[in-house]
Amino acid sequence: MTARAADRARYDRATAHLDAPVAIVDLEAFDANADDLLRRAGGKPIRVASKSVRCRALLERVLARDGFAGVMSFTLAESLWLARSGFEDVLLAYPSADRTRYAELTADPKLASAVTVMIDDVAQLDLVDAARDGGREVVRVCLELDTSLKLFGGRVRVGARRSPLHSPAEVADLARAVARRPGFEVVGIMAYEGHVAGVGDAVAGRPLRSRAVRLMQAAARRELAERRAAVVRAVRAVAPCLEFVNGGGTGSVQHTAAEDAVTEIAAGSGLYVPRLFDNYTSFRGRPAALFAQPVVRRPGVGVVTVLGGGYPASGAAGKDRLPVPYLPEGLRYDPQEGPGEVQTPLLGTPADDLLIGDKVWFRHAKAGELCERFDTLHLVEGDTVTATVPTYRGEGHTFL
Repeated sequence: MTARAADRARYDRATAHLDAPVAIVDLEAFDANADDLLRRAGGKPIRVASKSVRCRALLERVLARDGFAGVMSFTLAESLWLARSGFEDVLLAYPSADRTRYAELTADPKLASAVTVMIDDVAQLDLVDAARDGGREVVRVCLELDTSLKLFGGRVRVGARRSPLHSPAEVADLARAVARRPGFEVVGIMAYEGHVAGVGDAVAGRPLRSRAVRLMQAAARRELAERRAAVVRAVRAVAPCLEFVNGGGTGSVQHTAAEDAVTEIAAGSGLYVPRLFDNYTSFRGRPAALFAQPVVRRPGVGVVTVLGGGYPASGAAGKDRLPVPYLPEGLRYDPQEGPGEVQTPLLGTPADDLLIGDKVWFRHAKAGELCERFDTLHLVEGDTVTATVPTYRGEGHTFL
């Protein structure tokens, strides 16, 4: 029996009493992935990206481990909810235009001390001030650096379109604007190198593209390390009490951690290890989060149909954004139909061994987005479900 076949047997036994669709997290794999992230971080603390987890119980589990510290959230509403739930260090990773929640933040000392907001433009400070509604609390601010690699005099740009602040001078200018502004304090810098951390460098069947990605990423790491260090020096001259410099992502943990200027690493997807991480040479994780759909039809030889399963991930549309049939091994989509909203045909010889009511296990393309489809996660240890915990959705929150 292969390791994957053994996992399937365990998951089927653990969830035999549960009807599919059902989602699980294998805690042994989850904890092993956490250990691997810590090893790659080389002693620097890891801030957990909540969008990649979207379950308070699992955020609490990983933050209870030495080496993990703080949450990186994705909306202001989520940030305040987490702070009210007892999370004491929440970094909002994206600028917000939520005036209602800014009014709450600036009026509550506990929230203001726990939550740090992201900015890359003076206009975002104006929005906060306009929303204060009498709130006088000092707002903790993090400045975001654009990490994109610019080539040929800026005519070619590689990287996500995030912050407009690219040079040390631009980031320092914004730091000075914050320092002059009553009610705000610069406490951090964030720089997410998505073109390094979020792009696989070993795409199956595409050796030339994979080599090009590796060359690009090596150049991007060298350029960013120099520029990030210069940015930190420039900002510390304005804000000497800077508390943290955040960088990285699951795919680049060890590289970002090697930079002296970086004080903490961001990671989250590496806890679940979705299918997009199958295309990396720098690390190998264990799939920890899966979902199962029930077989409801047997249309013919070599084909079964499961209920639902059309759960595409965000990003540029393509096959790499689709879940993949994982267990039993050897199933594939019908190219004429793909994963469907209500039904999904699956082809392959393993289909002939599946009966009506059996479970087919899938891996999502990305990490936390799976939790937008399920109210609960069943936590598996060995061949037993030892706990059932709510996702954000299960607690009544769909923040985006």
